[in-house]
Amino acid sequence: MTSFPFEMPPGHSLVVAETTARPRVLFLGLRGIPHVQGGIEKHVEMLAKELAASGWEVEVIGRSRYLPKRASRSWNGIRIVALWAPRRMAFEAVVHTFIGVCLAAWRRPDILHIHAVGPALLVPLARLFGLKVVVTHHGYDYDRQKWGALARRALKLGEFLGMHLAHRRIAVSNDVAKTMTARYGAAVSFVPNGVALTRATADTSIVAEFGLTPKRYVLLAARLVPEKRQTDLIEAFAKCYAPGFQLVLAGGAEFETPYARRVRAMASDVPGVVLTGFQSGDRLADLFNHAALFVLPSSHEGMPIALLEAMAAGLPVLASDIVANRELGLPADDYFPLGDIDALATAMAHKLANPLSAEQVRAQVAQVEHAYSWSGVAQKTEDVYRDLLRSPRPQPREAPRGSA
Repeated sequence: MTSFPFEMPPGHSLVVAETTARPRVLFLGLRGIPHVQGGIEKHVEMLAKELAASGWEVEVIGRSRYLPKRASRSWNGIRIVALWAPRRMAFEAVVHTFIGVCLAAWRRPDILHIHAVGPALLVPLARLFGLKVVVTHHGYDYDRQKWGALARRALKLGEFLGMHLAHRRIAVSNDVAKTMTARYGAAVSFVPNGVALTRATADTSIVAEFGLTPKRYVLLAARLVPEKRQTDLIEAFAKCYAPGFQLVLAGGAEFETPYARRVRAMASDVPGVVLTGFQSGDRLADLFNHAALFVLPSSHEGMPIALLEAMAAGLPVLASDIVANRELGLPADDYFPLGDIDALATAMAHKLANPLSAEQVRAQVAQVEHAYSWSGVAQKTEDVYRDLLRSPRPQPREAPRGSA
């Protein structure tokens, strides 16, 4: 009981209010937020926003070249800190994460949440600093076509260290969660990506800006990287008999690569292909809302946020038949064999000729809203955090069954 060196006047009382510090989480392993291109960036942006609204003190460490030229700032109650990173694709993430872990050692958050297997290479350093670490596995990054043999080995090592040494582990895909559990004997929580519903508007300014007609274009929103396979979609569009329709590729490239140059060259050679560059916020939402069809031909996904966003916008969709896309459980005619240009062209023509009914649109939007809300994602993530904070030390588990 607290005592006071004075007496209260008769008839008066003193009420002492207890104050409890808000729990603090620091996110690391991404380019930054808000409105920065990338699936992990979108995931952290929405998750951080939900956590801040539910009472967490949230800090996001981003890379300075993707953020406004200010040392730090706040967005929706989230502290955003920009740190330097080298402009080299192979070293950007790991060097930035090293600096970020050192900053976290000084900041002392309750939770350090590292995203992706590349940044997870620094989990041992974070543990050495006495930090409580959560790692989210966003997909098998070492399968991306852009990486060479050495980078692939480093990413597999990051996966091993993250799954073996983090206090808690999360995967955005059920397949990844099960695979990690089998490979490393690790308990991995499945927490999917979410989707923010946007209401359709009559505004067609961005559609007009790019010379498009509402409901007369096919859309893909993705970075210009080989695994997104924009080239497959351009080839299929050229073969697809869909008079009056255009193909819109929304997305950019962080680094100038041979693949990005090839996409631009093919787009200039095929009539009706429009490159918008990276779009975000209301501009991207309007591109979704006025499209006739969304196509995701990728060879690699963790859990496809863009595909969920298209479904939430009520669009008919086509996706490659990779495991991550099939996890969404779409009807069979919403998938096509990966890399099969003729099958994709045929499926596109069929979808464009047979749009969804109003009832089908309502059912699809309701299903996405129920299964993939960001509030639900935040609640599941918060459960992982609180379980870790209640535990004084990592729970024992089996020795890892695999290695890098």
